[in-house]
Amino acid sequence: MSLIKSVRELSGQICQICGDEIEITEDGEPFVACNECAFPVCRPCYEYERREGNQVCPQCKTRYKRIKGSLRVEGDEDEDGVDDLDNEFDYGYPNALGLQPSSDSMHSGRLNTGRASNYNISGIPTNLEHDMSPLNSEIPLLTYGEEDPDISSDRHALIVPPYMNNGNRVHPMPYADPSIPLQPRPMVPKKDLAVYGYGSVAWKDRMEDWKRRQSDKLQVVKHEGNNNEGNFGDDPELPIMDEGRQPLSRKLPIPSSKISPYRMIIILRLVILGLFFHYRILHPVNDAYGLWLTSVICEIWFAVSWIMDQFPKWYPIERETYLDRLSLRYEKEGKPSELSSVDIFVSTVDPMKEPPLITANTVLSILSVDYPVDKVACYVSDDGAAMLTFEALSETSEFARRWVPFCKKYNIEPRAPEWYFNQKIDYLKNKVQPAFIRERRAMKRDYEEFKVRINSLVATAQKVPEDGWTMQDGTPWPGNNVRDHPGMIQVLLGQDGVRDIEGNELPRLVYVSREKRPGFDHHKKAGAMNALVRVSAVISNAPYLLNVDCDHYINNSKALREAMCFMMDPQVGKKVCYVQFPQRFDGIDRHDRYSNRNVVFFDINMKGLDGIQGPIYVGTGCVFRRQALYGYDAPAKKKPPTKTCNCWPKWCCCLCCGSRKKKNANTKKEKKKVKHRESSKQIHALENIEGIEDSFAGSNTDKSSNLTQLKLEKRFGQSPVFVASTLLENGGVPHDASPASLLKEAIQVISCGYEEKTEWGKEVGWIYGSVTEDILTGFKMHCHGWRSVYCIPKRPAFKGSAPINLSDRLHQVLRWALGSVEILLSKHCPIWYGYGSGLKILERFSYINSVVYPLTSIPLLVYCTLPAICLLTGKFIVPEISNYASLVFMALFISIAATGILEMQWGGVGIDDWWRNEQFWVIGGVSSHLFALFQGLLKVLAGMDTNFTVTSKAADDGEFSELYIFKWTSLLIPPTTLLIINIVGVVVGISDAINNGYDSWGPLFGRLFFALWVIIHLYPFLKGLLGKQDRMPTIVLVWSILLASILTLMWVRINPFLSRDGPVLEICGLNCDES
Repeated sequence: MSLIKSVRELSGQICQICGDEIEITEDGEPFVACNECAFPVCRPCYEYERREGNQVCPQCKTRYKRIKGSLRVEGDEDEDGVDDLDNEFDYGYPNALGLQPSSDSMHSGRLNTGRASNYNISGIPTNLEHDMSPLNSEIPLLTYGEEDPDISSDRHALIVPPYMNNGNRVHPMPYADPSIPLQPRPMVPKKDLAVYGYGSVAWKDRMEDWKRRQSDKLQVVKHEGNNNEGNFGDDPELPIMDEGRQPLSRKLPIPSSKISPYRMIIILRLVILGLFFHYRILHPVNDAYGLWLTSVICEIWFAVSWIMDQFPKWYPIERETYLDRLSLRYEKEGKPSELSSVDIFVSTVDPMKEPPLITANTVLSILSVDYPVDKVACYVSDDGAAMLTFEALSETSEFARRWVPFCKKYNIEPRAPEWYFNQKIDYLKNKVQPAFIRERRAMKRDYEEFKVRINSLVATAQKVPEDGWTMQDGTPWPGNNVRDHPGMIQVLLGQDGVRDIEGNELPRLVYVSREKRPGFDHHKKAGAMNALVRVSAVISNAPYLLNVDCDHYINNSKALREAMCFMMDPQVGKKVCYVQFPQRFDGIDRHDRYSNRNVVFFDINMKGLDGIQGPIYVGTGCVFRRQALYGYDAPAKKKPPTKTCNCWPKWCCCLCCGSRKKKNANTKKEKKKVKHRESSKQIHALENIEGIEDSFAGSNTDKSSNLTQLKLEKRFGQSPVFVASTLLENGGVPHDASPASLLKEAIQVISCGYEEKTEWGKEVGWIYGSVTEDILTGFKMHCHGWRSVYCIPKRPAFKGSAPINLSDRLHQVLRWALGSVEILLSKHCPIWYGYGSGLKILERFSYINSVVYPLTSIPLLVYCTLPAICLLTGKFIVPEISNYASLVFMALFISIAATGILEMQWGGVGIDDWWRNEQFWVIGGVSSHLFALFQGLLKVLAGMDTNFTVTSKAADDGEFSELYIFKWTSLLIPPTTLLIINIVGVVVGISDAINNGYDSWGPLFGRLFFALWVIIHLYPFLKGLLGKQDRMPTIVLVWSILLASILTLMWVRINPFLSRDGPVLEICGLNCDES
């Protein structure tokens, strides 16, 4: 077996048709049949496919080209300059041992050695038991050179030479070496001749039978699909061409014509930056040294910031999914769907700021999703314990009985009724059935009545009774005290007997409000999400989770299937922790004044991250693997076998022993780092849950299982049902568990003291410590070695509403920046956390940039102030520019523009979106980011907690009416001040140039360009201050007058119209003393 072992080690590839190792060519390289996709096919399969098959690669369908040494077949192109006449019309080819082919050996038939057959010198097999294989029943008879009267002449086989005794081939070998003497052996009549191998003139007939069986199986698979997740079916002979066995997704790299110039410009920009700083540092401005030094420090920070943002976009990719292959693989006709279950989380807090009608539309879009109803469960977290939310969900569940069958019957999109009925399209297009027209009109009337009921509930909830709310049975509503109430769970849909109007089953809908008590830290949204993780694990325990905000409805009913194309892909799915979808928004004005769509981030930055280790988690529209949320490491990648050679002397092997010992030591360290993975293996027997609380009773007899149980309880909490569910990688709940007992256990896991002395929020679930729990949670998963996937379907998967008002938008950005500052000052900061883990370096760059960007607010604010100071003082941050400096500055500006243009090209982003992003980067940087930095420092250093305002979700007073609403906030002060002082500086600079004459206009242009750069970037902010009627609010006017007064006093003190040496008096020729 030494030959076969070395072949396996050298090639490391297995033929995807027959399962044999791929041999090594004369050049020492593995044999490659297809030069287009390098699909692993051994040479015998390649020869047979060209000779008897369809002559194309099974994967890319490219026609096989003739390789030197192969037989010429019909259809081969004429080859110039190839001298291969000895092999063009022969089957021979050299094997891995370098033996020369002999055409004479092929005149009587074809030969093949048996599987794992070992022969002694005389050619007698020494191991017969290991040769029995499923192929033996079809193996032709072998005579070893002796004529047997019991065998007809057309059944005689070739002779197996002894040098082939260690072969492991199942294909006909093309030649035999006549130089080696054969050792004939008389046949043993008692022995089954089929064990020796096969190869005869009847081989072709048998292959024809095999091809016919393959064709029949292919037809069956096309109609029934394939149900095996990773082994491609139970039958090893299943055709590789089967569509259901192909990958469920593929990467689409950015074309080299777009990405190569982009990378060249990045490198060129780095070189230009080096030249720029070389000039700036070596040419200080002596008469304005303070301004020069400040500007250089700011520019260095901007350059570092750009590098941290730029290089994670080095490998951008796109992805494509195959939903038809997913159905072929997991959904067979006449059989239950084998798609994995999904638990969907919807989070809401205050129904007055997050209207119940929007939440209801989100829930309705979830319940009507295009996915098996028995595999969908929707959990709505009401962290405000509002009876209004509960009553609205009750109404929603009743309306869903009519809405869900309507959506699935006519396959409408989107399946949120508010947005479906508001579409400005002809709903009769391609819908000519009169029944559809009637049902649509009836459904719209039902929805209008549903809206009236919801709005009446909202109107009633405006005035809370003195004694609090009361339920229909007369008992007080448990959530009357928002900060002190018990946990509440209500299953609204999915119960026995609750079906839609057509009698079909509906997805499960569960209302959840976790327990709140004074004195406990409930960790805001992250704590609510972790409560939903535990509740869902007890009730449904789906292996995958989807979380959406209450205002993000499912716009593409196949969104879950899109995610499953990655999660359930047998090739890459096991290492995917989550699939992130981009956020798309409704109700944004056409010009997107405040860059609410955030297109540059979602279409450029996230595509770049997807080419490294995956996108960051952005808080909504994300499908998780439950096991990844539990803090488990990603599956370890199997290393290929070490390449060795049997010809090395023994002393080389001794040298290798030391390295092996080191590897063993490293292996021990790795084992310590994955203790939780070991524990999951130790308690594998506990996965068979026979009861609720008694499932672990039998394990107490085993000491190791008992210790493991204690470790799991310390990690996950004291609920045996939940602990048992964490061991089930494929999900599921005990079949003999009653719903009442499960609900009782679910109430326990949402108690406010359940997480005490556990690892919830530290290593398990959503991670605590920041108001932007999304970044921290995704970062921890990537540190565990997982990768994420970015999925952009043609039809947006989710859509939501964004705060288009200036003040609300700034508060939203403030919350994001505050969370980044909290992470920056915590132990989980990516600058120092997670080294030695599975986090890639460019992915770390991205995470570092996502937490340090609020620091940019200080140099940005200073840099935007410099133009006004330069215009008021008459000084500048750059000395008199030489020709060399002019070239460097121009090259820098051109490289910046070229980088942006190329990013827009491969990212598919318009110039308007790119420019709005640039503008709001300045607006948010000098306002929200600055306040977030100081609030974060106060919170971490002084312990002063800060609360953020929940942004409003919708407006009903007309289209884009909220855009023009002005709400005063302290966040408006810094950008307003910058805007005014730069405008004043421009006026002063132009006045000074007019006063001093022509010579002063040259130096003025640089200062004016600097100031206008700031004003243009702040222009959307100025429009937001003016409002719809182009009238500045009173508070802004007061601030403007105050700042103008201060600037006037500064003007008087500076006195720029006078010469620095005093006034210059000229003699005019008139004698003023004469009367």
